[in-house]
Amino acid sequence: MSKFPPQSPRGFWYRVIELILRPILKAATGRDWRGGEYLRNVEGTGQGIVVAMNHLSWYDPLVAAHFVNDNGRPVRFMAKVEVFKIPVLGSILKNAGQIPVQRGNSDAAAGSLREAMNAIKNGECIVIYPEGTLTRDPNLWPMTAKTGAARIALMTGAPIIPAAQWGPQEVIPPYSKRISLFPRKTMHVWAGPAVDLDDLRTQPVTAATLREATERIMLAITKILGEQRGEVPPAEPLDRRIALQKKADS
Repeated sequence: MSKFPPQSPRGFWYRVIELILRPILKAATGRDWRGGEYLRNVEGTGQGIVVAMNHLSWYDPLVAAHFVNDNGRPVRFMAKVEVFKIPVLGSILKNAGQIPVQRGNSDAAAGSLREAMNAIKNGECIVIYPEGTLTRDPNLWPMTAKTGAARIALMTGAPIIPAAQWGPQEVIPPYSKRISLFPRKTMHVWAGPAVDLDDLRTQPVTAATLREATERIMLAITKILGEQRGEVPPAEPLDRRIALQKKADS
């Protein structure tokens, strides 16, 4: 029988951040939360989960955290290590249980994955942006993705919940620092049922199984986003590697 998940430990700074930010976010923007039952109703006791989301704006981690926290899941993000090097903020984030990721360093990245998998085994909720960066798609559809979320799900047996968000880009446009709160915007976050990876869980974790799992995850996220927007997603997602290379060359 499905049951409400146990509460993950909240550190002192997590509680402080929650106490300060939650009322501010509720006042600043409206909420359209759907599918929270997929985060709350998980088979078994102490089951950790992975929530995989699209990435639109520097503002959307706050929206994602608000949604997940509202559904009984203290949130742990995997975030680039540069954020943790910011004086004071970095220490607060680390104490609040967030996980730094060192890009381009395989040993450090492996350590981050181990930390995330340990959190899953302890019944916690990890939020991941599989694309690894803000989307470069001109119409803000999800790009192809890295395989980290799939790896964590396959190696821990955790369900991976797809979720899409739309609206954060109206508060802070992609790759911008300009904030626009008026008129008041509504943040849409919808979650769907766990991505079906059962056939892959019995196979070795290879590049092929990781790629297949990742494609299923991104397809599920994109489908939800299309329903949110009332639009048909592109037949093929933008290749993130090509998009980032073009950025590097420009």
